[in-house]
This record gives sequence, structure tokens and C-alpha cells, in this order.
Amino acid sequence: MADSGPDLLRCQVSLADYTTWRVGGPAEWLAEPTTADQLSELIAWASQNKIPWRVIGAGSNLLICDEGLPGLTLCLRKFQGMSMDSTTGLVEALAGEPIPTLARRAARAGLHGLEWAVGIPGTVGGAAVMNAGAQGGCTADCLVSVDVLDPNSDGEAGMVRTLIKEELDFSYRHSLLQTSELMVISARFQLTPGHDPQELSKITSGNLNHRTTTQPYQWPSCGSVFRNPEPQKAGQLIEGLGLKGRRIGGAEISPIHANFIVNTGDASAEDILNLIHLVQEEVHDSHGITLHPEVKQLGFPPEPLALTA
Repeated sequence: MADSGPDLLRCQVSLADYTTWRVGGPAEWLAEPTTADQLSELIAWASQNKIPWRVIGAGSNLLICDEGLPGLTLCLRKFQGMSMDSTTGLVEALAGEPIPTLARRAARAGLHGLEWAVGIPGTVGGAAVMNAGAQGGCTADCLVSVDVLDPNSDGEAGMVRTLIKEELDFSYRHSLLQTSELMVISARFQLTPGHDPQELSKITSGNLNHRTTTQPYQWPSCGSVFRNPEPQKAGQLIEGLGLKGRRIGGAEISPIHANFIVNTGDASAEDILNLIHLVQEEVHDSHGITLHPEVKQLGFPPEPLALTA
């Protein structure tokens, strides 16, 4: 049995409060570190006790199973802080900083480059991992480097190193960080200084207004569920099949935007997953296209073999 561990540890904590879908069972152990040292200590404790662990951020791109997660769940949403140089345009933010907050502050400082990010309900770390994007912009456009905690470096939990953009293998909604144990603890962005703060704030507010009026912000969701199979758009394919409003349990394909699945109040993670699979099957049967989810799934059995044409 594991020892009591660091003071930050809590046991049997509902993870529904840690995802924007508001679903998910309990974490066997949960901790919310605020410093790299605390994060290192928690990973060392898990390793010493042979306990599996994983990292989550704001839970805005995450589906956690109803049975919950064994081992240690590390939530970095309190890992916050930022600095910005209005002269050079260099911005640094800790991994748990909400990306909309960073976008608004950059606009007020006259720094151009993050106006697109104001409506993304995630963190800086999550944006770097997923290469988050919206309205024609994405994280890779302005990210310079990330500092990561490498739990396997020289056998020491907590070795921090820097990876520059070129090492991150960015592509559409993808980075090298998605398939490694490296944990983003901070990120640096190069923005363009010297712009009118009022004009940038106006653009930022306009972008947010567009998203809130065209997407179902009043319901719990994870944002867009599926990657766009370029040049086609997932939402258009789903809407074209008349799937808006389709429900399984408390999960519904939003009548406002077909690439959103919302929790109408009593959805389970299983409801949402089943609706994801229904959409994939319908789109594949009609168009021969396999839609790949953007959302990360934790605690579920391995996915079945991908649909093929």
C-alpha cells in the first residue's frame, strides 16, 4: 500500500469537477501542484510506490471514464503566472495559465498574435501539447519554446529542459508532446509589439463574441470533438447527415454547432463516448471518411481498430 505521501494529496476526488464536460469518476489520488518542485515531489512519490500517474490541465479537451482513474492524477490548473515584455513582444506563461487570460493581457499590452485564442477554454500547457487553434491561428504560429519536466531524464524525476519549437513536431492539432511523458511547465511566445491596445482588444472581443454566438457555450462541452478532415469540415459533414440534436442519454450533438457534443445535465462519460462512436460510424458509412477525435480519453478500454474505407 502507498504511504500517505505529500501534503497536497487527496484521495477519491470526483474528476467531474475537473473537466469541462462535467463527467468522470473519482481519482484514486489527486494533487494540484503550484510549483515544479511540488510536481517533482509528487512524481517521485508515485514512482517510489509504483503508482501510475498522469497530468491534466483545465480538462477542456478531456473525457474521463465513469469508473474513474487509478493511481495519481496531477492537475496543473493552479500552475499559473505570466510575464510579458511590451518592448520585445516576448511572453512567458506557466502551464496552468488560462490561454484566454493570456490573450486578453497580450492585447491590452499592444502585443499582436494571440487574438484568436480568446475563446479557447484551455491552458497554456494544453495549447502547446495539442497545438490548439481557432479562426485561422494556432499555437505553433507564435510559440518559441517550452520548458518541460522529464520524469525519465538520468533516472531523476524532475529534470527540467527546454525544447524549441522545431523540436516539437507541430502539425494540425498535434505535437510531439502528445506521445511522450514530458510535462509542459511553461511556454514562451514571440508576439509582435507596437500595436494599438484598443484595436487589439476590440479584435479579441469580436473573436470571442463570434465563438459564443456560433457555439454552445451555455452547455458543458469539450469544444470541438473531431479534427477537421481537411479540406472538409467535421461540423459540416455531421450537420449534413441530419445529426444535430441526436441524443444518447444526457449527451447531445449540439443543435447550434454539429462538432460539439454537450452535456444536457445528466450525461455520463459512456453516453458521450457512444455518441462519438455513432457520429464516426454515420460519417464513415456515408462518406468513407474516418473522423478522429481531438478529445483525449482516459480510463477507457483501448479503442477498436479504426474504420477503414
